[in-house]
Amino acid sequence: MYITACSSATSSLLRASRSRFSSSLSSSFSSLARSGSHSSPAVFNQSRSLGYSSALRSLRCSVSRWSHGVDWKSPLSLRSQIRTVAPPAINGFERKIATMASENAFKGILTSLPKPAGGEFGKFYSLPALNDPRIDKLPYSIRILLESAIRNCDNFQVTKEDVEKIIDWEKTSPKQVEIPFKPARVLLQDFTGVPAVVDLACMRDAMNKLGSDSNKINPLVPVDLVIDHSVQVDVARSENAVQANMELEFQRNKERFAFLKWGSNAFQNMLVVPPGSGIVHQVNLEYLGRVVFNTDGVIYPDSVVGTDSHTTMIDGLGVAGWGVGGIEAEAAMLGQPMSMVLPGVVGFKLSGELRNGVTATDLVLTVTQILRKHGVVGKFVEFYGDGMGELSLADRATIANMSPEYGATMGFFPVDHVTLQYLKLTGRSDETVAMIEAYLRANKMFVDYKEVPQQERVYSSYLNLDLADVEPCVSGPKRPHDRVPLKEMKADWHSCLDNKVGFKGFAVPKDTQEKVAKFSFHGNPAELKHGSVVIAAITSCTNTSNPSVMLGAALVAKKACELGLQVSHSLVTYISY
Repeated sequence: MYITACSSATSSLLRASRSRFSSSLSSSFSSLARSGSHSSPAVFNQSRSLGYSSALRSLRCSVSRWSHGVDWKSPLSLRSQIRTVAPPAINGFERKIATMASENAFKGILTSLPKPAGGEFGKFYSLPALNDPRIDKLPYSIRILLESAIRNCDNFQVTKEDVEKIIDWEKTSPKQVEIPFKPARVLLQDFTGVPAVVDLACMRDAMNKLGSDSNKINPLVPVDLVIDHSVQVDVARSENAVQANMELEFQRNKERFAFLKWGSNAFQNMLVVPPGSGIVHQVNLEYLGRVVFNTDGVIYPDSVVGTDSHTTMIDGLGVAGWGVGGIEAEAAMLGQPMSMVLPGVVGFKLSGELRNGVTATDLVLTVTQILRKHGVVGKFVEFYGDGMGELSLADRATIANMSPEYGATMGFFPVDHVTLQYLKLTGRSDETVAMIEAYLRANKMFVDYKEVPQQERVYSSYLNLDLADVEPCVSGPKRPHDRVPLKEMKADWHSCLDNKVGFKGFAVPKDTQEKVAKFSFHGNPAELKHGSVVIAAITSCTNTSNPSVMLGAALVAKKACELGLQVSHSLVTYISY
């Protein structure tokens, strides 16, 4: 109803709303720039006399409380403040649709999850209660799809036939059957999230035009929006670089930031993480990922779709997630199931452990090359094996993050003891972690590598890698899966100069391969030639997921300076992807 009404009157509604939005944005950003907190009149009034820099400093002090007046960096605050918001009111149209659906067809398997000291955490839809031996063989990633289908089975949007397709995955997945999937939440970043919030705002305008209550327009599932794609590195190699770049970020994006701050106040079930808080995938991994939800006493696995291809980083935490387009994300926000092909699952067995000096980057390039060669487009990849216990969660997140590069929908790491340790380190309470473990064990979604023998699962195809075989390497020169062992880098580079133009060639004539380009850099003479080492300060979601890689890069730079490497003999670039 809302979408139809909005579509038929889009032009007039947009024209009518521009003036309202303009005044709203102006007043919103005034509040944003003055105080950064909509809930503190004292700070607001005090900030009237501040200059812009002072106001920005005031904003940054309170920036962690930008959305809903809650400290978003506290997982406990997130759960208690955002996730307990009552669902938006149901209008007449929704009630009519609801009457077409029956009650949950699987209500009979709703089971209590007891606490060790008495009482219960809540209730959950128990997969073991189905007493179906096929479920025990399902990959863990498919079990998440199955639980979602069972929990949302109303025989309208999700039917019992859809549930049966997933249970019979071993036979149905090769047939490319379609199933509906309802993710637990939606993740947005500011570039792709703004259009989604604009659409919601337009729907509110349509409701106003129809004489109804615009407050009924809200996301029906939790939505997290992280503002992280607006920063540029204008200032570097100085102590005030962060502050200077933040000031420029707010100057350039004030209208957009004001609009998103308005959205954080206007909509229920939406959390907006403010600028300067970190890259979206790292924030998702450390703070926003729940692993297990407990909503109104119903416990279920966390799952997420996001408007960024590298949403897959969260799969390292045992949360099923992948990137989708804006239309699919908006549909999920409004409670619509996603139609997807029931995927095949590639089982990737890891054994052994990495040798000293081998990094997560070496590992992920090796894994990417193997998976590209195998062919995993449109499939899930699920990692398992004894080697999992030797991989930190940061290493897992690095591999999961590269899913778009090796072509899979996601690279999934089921929850185990390493996951639980990470949750404790990132501030989850003991009770929350205990609930997560108890639920996943009870619903056969937890991997305990201490159990002997391990329960065998069925996969569409199988791969394996001994971590001890991974060696230092680089990628390229143009594609991440063109892995080159470090010891072969020089020979590979010379062959690339000779090869015809392509992913592994530049076709540089022999007589020009030694050509030198001389130039002045900051007033000093410098030169570049084919094969010159270019030092880059890289910020990417792949690297920021892994502290060991970040610290390793810093130590390399430190040692290079100590050994006499001068900036005038290199080119410094800044890359963000």
